[in-house]
Amino acid sequence: MMETNTALTAQDVADILKIAKNTVYELIKRGELNSYKVGRKVRFTLSDVEEYIANSKCIQKPLSGRIASLEPAPLTSPTPMVSRNDFIICGQDLMLDVLSSQIEKLAPATRTLRSYIGSYNSLVALYQGHVQVATAHLWDGDTGDYNIPYVRRLLPGIATVIIHLTCRIQGFYVPKGNPKQIYTWSDLSRPDLNIINREKGSGSRILLDENLRLLGQSGQSINGYRRESQSHFAVASTVGRGGADVGIGQEKVAHQVKGVDFIPLQKERYELVVKKEDFNSTPVQTILEILRSEEFRLEFEGINGYYIEEMGNIIAEI
Repeated sequence: MMETNTALTAQDVADILKIAKNTVYELIKRGELNSYKVGRKVRFTLSDVEEYIANSKCIQKPLSGRIASLEPAPLTSPTPMVSRNDFIICGQDLMLDVLSSQIEKLAPATRTLRSYIGSYNSLVALYQGHVQVATAHLWDGDTGDYNIPYVRRLLPGIATVIIHLTCRIQGFYVPKGNPKQIYTWSDLSRPDLNIINREKGSGSRILLDENLRLLGQSGQSINGYRRESQSHFAVASTVGRGGADVGIGQEKVAHQVKGVDFIPLQKERYELVVKKEDFNSTPVQTILEILRSEEFRLEFEGINGYYIEEMGNIIAEI
């Protein structure tokens, strides 16, 4: 079980963030990542890494390999550093960082930026014209569908195209061995459990709230419901170090955190949403070319937690 004050090496941090070891040292030099020294060796605590993740809350250039859980506060207006001609992709998955880098290689005239915000706020930002690509994994409990019902509600009067990226498995993070035998949504209301929740607007939070609604349960009656975390990684690590009995998140993150088992619940659809007026633009057509390429598929074919059979398919035109 990884404690908050466990000493981590630069390589440990690189593995957690899915970046190069040299990038870790660069983050230290820029004052973005806290560290300490034991003799001549640089060391970190898990709380240093989580603080770095929490502080990475701005639109930024894609950093190939950056952990998918970096996410900012809701984007409400363009920042002065963002040009009107910039192409902004919302979302938190590692796949989007790799996609952004590929766009700039194939369409060098396009400056591609990333905004690490959740699904609900991503669609709102697209509606408001602040971004060009939103991503969503939002489940509707009444229809059992992903994303289409939310695109219709949150982008009224705007013609959109939904492009499939990947499927992922959502489920529970529980301590190794699942000592409290947590398997279903109804288990979360047990008085002996404490959860760690995601922030409002994230796909995982909406999945929880929709399932509670269908069960006729109030989130307010669940221990820990008001305790929010900003990333899948932070949720899993909280469970892994004994700070909560259960959290909700993606399968692939469970493989990165010690002391955690994963209880699969549902396959979700993770998709891109663009305005139809932008569909024939060079950046969007470049995205389709990349997603349908064998090279891009091979990047993710062997990674646990990605199901890419439908990658690049047009799912709906709304």
